[in-house]
Amino acid sequence: MLIRLLRTYLRPYTRPLTAVVLLQLVATIASLYLPSLNADIIDNGIAKGDTAYILRTGGWMLLVSAAQITCSIAAVYFGARTAMSVGRDLRAAVFQRVGEFSAREVSQFGAPSLITRNTNDVQQVQMLLVMTCTMLVVAPIMCVGGVIMALREDVGLSWLMLVSVPALALATGLILSRMSPQFRAMQERIDTVNRILREQITGIRVVRAFVRESEERRRFAVANSDLTATALNVGRLFALMFPVVMFVFNASSIAVLWFGGLRVESGGIQVGSLIAFLNYLMQILMSVMMASFMAMMVPRAAVCAERIAEVLDTEPTVRTSATPVTTLTRRADVELRNVQFKLPGAADPVLRDISFRAEPGTTTAIIGSTGSGKTALISLIPRLFDVTGGAVLVGGVDVRELDPELLWSKIGLVPQKPYLFSGTVASNLRYGNPDATDEELWEALRIAQAKDFVEAMPEGLDSPIAQGGTNVSGGQRQRLAIARALVRKPEIYLFDDSFSALDLGTDARLRAALRPVTRDATVIVVAQRVSTIVDADQIVVLDDGAVVGIGRHDELLTSCQTYLEIVESQRSAEAA
Repeated sequence: MLIRLLRTYLRPYTRPLTAVVLLQLVATIASLYLPSLNADIIDNGIAKGDTAYILRTGGWMLLVSAAQITCSIAAVYFGARTAMSVGRDLRAAVFQRVGEFSAREVSQFGAPSLITRNTNDVQQVQMLLVMTCTMLVVAPIMCVGGVIMALREDVGLSWLMLVSVPALALATGLILSRMSPQFRAMQERIDTVNRILREQITGIRVVRAFVRESEERRRFAVANSDLTATALNVGRLFALMFPVVMFVFNASSIAVLWFGGLRVESGGIQVGSLIAFLNYLMQILMSVMMASFMAMMVPRAAVCAERIAEVLDTEPTVRTSATPVTTLTRRADVELRNVQFKLPGAADPVLRDISFRAEPGTTTAIIGSTGSGKTALISLIPRLFDVTGGAVLVGGVDVRELDPELLWSKIGLVPQKPYLFSGTVASNLRYGNPDATDEELWEALRIAQAKDFVEAMPEGLDSPIAQGGTNVSGGQRQRLAIARALVRKPEIYLFDDSFSALDLGTDARLRAALRPVTRDATVIVVAQRVSTIVDADQIVVLDDGAVVGIGRHDELLTSCQTYLEIVESQRSAEAA
């Protein structure tokens, strides 16, 4: 999976990668040439007292070193730039894919995991690329070149390479074989810590309200301890790696000096050649160590690549038609025909055999007990989910055949849990229409009964809004979300229990202010309170995912027992 991912995203960067390989080749050849020049200085310059030869050869060494340094710096530059570009492209691809997901896929992965995959996982793959360009490209060149140059200096000591190189490769291989499962476990532990932390931050009020701080601390401590334990296991293996490598290095050096000294004594090799052979053996072992270090990174990067590819390979269940409809020939009414919706793996459908029509210029209300499928139903209209049976039509066209941009441009959605983005009041309202003027924003705030508290803010429309709208109350957040939909001026308004946080007086004033604005639009309201929908042109009563009544308020009081029970229960609650 890692290779497939890199092959795909490295394709646009063939030229800089070629430059990296060529530059590293030149730098490594220069590095391999230096011990040979050093040997010549010792054997032909120092041993013979030839100062001119020492200076001349030393000058060559300086030039070769300068070339090596220049090429190495350039290779690192191009390699790092390529790795950062690939990381950027991967993050953009994951972000775009997640943006195409329906609510079903987002729930399947979970927000904490998606965040980890687009940050930590991409970073691991990016780091692997950086190290590949700076180390892995060098390792095979240095290893092969080192063997050739070492044999050129002295074949008699070559058996030492046949012992030390396999010993180092075997020792590091055994350690690396235990690292791969630990890296996979580490990424899963990071997901768990992110999930628990996210839950505790977003649910801090609930935690404090139920005095569960100690329990949440314990839950986080368990997840944190699991991550720490896994990280310690990886750290111990890392810590074991370097003593093993240094042991092989030092043992090899001792062996070369011992057996090489005997060959120098017998006249089989000169001192300079022995020093050069030792340098080449160290370079060979260094290349093996670099390859081993890269091998330590590969398992974790491979795990991360699998997790990234899992997101990229997941096809959204809500797909755009191959030949989408890009225009509507009539105003956008909404019709549901024998709609059924079933979650994957569920035994029973959430919605079954739902049929009704909402006309422009009318208000259709949807009411029912908790869990009756109201939110699921309204989510089918903007295609947050797709029906599993029947059809949802907007303007007489199945929403699955419409161009998504056209569909969404017709809809102003106020979700059950209104979400505000970090920024200002104005920036949040302009999500509905980026070109809206300040006058249009104030008009939308007036209709949404939000003008007074926005005017009371120190900076008015430029007042800051925290992420999620946490610096405003629930009622203010709902009214700002309604104003955001009004700024859009859509043909279809979807209010998903959008008035629940408002008091009865504000609710009544807001609905009265909405009537002139939504006179020609199709309005669908999901509500819990009967008072919110009593004047609706059509009320759809849901019970356990099925329609049990459709009509006006007065008609349903006599024809629908479920609606009557809802009305009476709310009257009893108000009387109490």
